[in-house]
Amino acid sequence: MSATDDHPDVRPVTVAIGIPSCGRRDILSAVLPLIARQTRQPDEIYVCLSSPEDMDPSCVEGLAVRVIVIISERGSCRQRNRILAAATSDVILFLDDDFLMAQSYIEEVGRLFAENEDVVIATGTLVADGIIGPGISVDGGLELIAADDRLPRSTQAFRPIYNAYGCNMAVRTGPVRDAQLAFDENLPLYGWLEDVDFSRMAAALGRVVQSSNLVGVHLGTKLARTPGIKFGYSQIANPIYLIRKDTMSVRHASVQIVRNLAANLVKVWKPEPWVDRKGRLRGNARAFLDLLTGRLAPRNVERLE
Repeated sequence: MSATDDHPDVRPVTVAIGIPSCGRRDILSAVLPLIARQTRQPDEIYVCLSSPEDMDPSCVEGLAVRVIVIISERGSCRQRNRILAAATSDVILFLDDDFLMAQSYIEEVGRLFAENEDVVIATGTLVADGIIGPGISVDGGLELIAADDRLPRSTQAFRPIYNAYGCNMAVRTGPVRDAQLAFDENLPLYGWLEDVDFSRMAAALGRVVQSSNLVGVHLGTKLARTPGIKFGYSQIANPIYLIRKDTMSVRHASVQIVRNLAANLVKVWKPEPWVDRKGRLRGNARAFLDLLTGRLAPRNVERLE
């Protein structure tokens, strides 16, 4: 069934997938072929890499759609912008390279955007998020999705949300391009909170929503993550930068800063094996020092070791 069977007067939309990736050849090889399981195939797939070695070309040979590989300097915002500039579809579904979609995900994206012309960004509902733990294997993620697929969907298809979650974020390209919106490349490397920044800018153009019918699992793969000291710096610098830019409220930014700082202070005494709490605290401290001396800026992480 297509996205417009119940609404024959609705124009269908084209949907591209956009995946920025760096240093995760194995996870891409495991996740990209799974797109073939979708009940609706994307119209295009864009993979933006920091090096050709980041992807095994053979992993997409079983896909029925065109896969365009873009090489870009590393940085999630920079890589997303390269995809945004290249894609021709009505909607770009930005996915992290370790995000698994339920089989109806793309079909539901097409339906949502075709039937709701004022929706500019839609994000999904996570069955599980491995980023808050040791991570989830691909097989484990598929099992979680299969179990969730047996549950009835909510009658409330979507609801307004403050910001989309960058690991699965569908963007209507027309209004975004007309307004010349882009991901802020002053948020380097991992681009911490770039999804909040982009969502709040896009909210001036239409609705930002979360759908209970867009279901997936974020594996939270730990390979090639931003080093602890750099991530810790971003935990402080990025929300303050977004306050100054007026794309994040003081309340939301304060909650982010306090929550992350408290977690680092408490858990540094017994850190999780997958988290560099000591490094994050060092980064937090360096950011506060730069704040006091007037040198605080997200791009400073590029000089930290």
